Amino acid sequence: MKDRGHKLLIVEDDTALGETLSEAMTRRGFAVRHAGSAEEASEMVAQEVPDLALVDLKLPGRNGLECVRELAALDPPPRIVVLTGFASIATAVEAIKLGAGHYLAKPATAAEIEAAFERGEGETDLALGQASGGMRVNEWERIQEVLRATDFNISEAARQLGMHRRTLARKLAKRQLR
Repeated sequence: MKDRGHKLLIVEDDTALGETLSEAMTRRGFAVRHAGSAEEASEMVAQEVPDLALVDLKLPGRNGLECVRELAALDPPPRIVVLTGFASIATAVEAIKLGAGHYLAKPATAAEIEAAFERGEGETDLALGQASGGMRVNEWERIQEVLRATDFNISEAARQLGMHRRTLARKLAKRQLR
């Protein structure tokens, strides 16, 4: 962002990714703190409210959407960008309704994250509605719903969808979002 020195809270349970993002955003001039869970983020926010927050959807304990809700309730609320490896229209809409300004699919670069914080509310580059590899949008949304309901357990999601686990894994691999 043009005005560097913003306080950025990264809420990411993948330690390696969290550290990588922290280092990259620090090099870009942000004052970064990294939390591995929504609970840890709450503790950090109680000490100092960030200007910006990057929140993963799938977190241990309370999920990322609950974290977004809590951050959005702050006065003043930070600009929030949601980052997820399981992007879907349903979760994007829910995250925006709860207070996120933007929604990015993993993997996202530090430049893409910074650009998301710079964009106006509701502007997005992510075309969630476009199915790739011949997969219909409704099928993709249904897969995302079941994955979320099963806490992203691919084997259980495949069973509930009535397909083989490898078939579901292939569909997910075909639908990688940038």
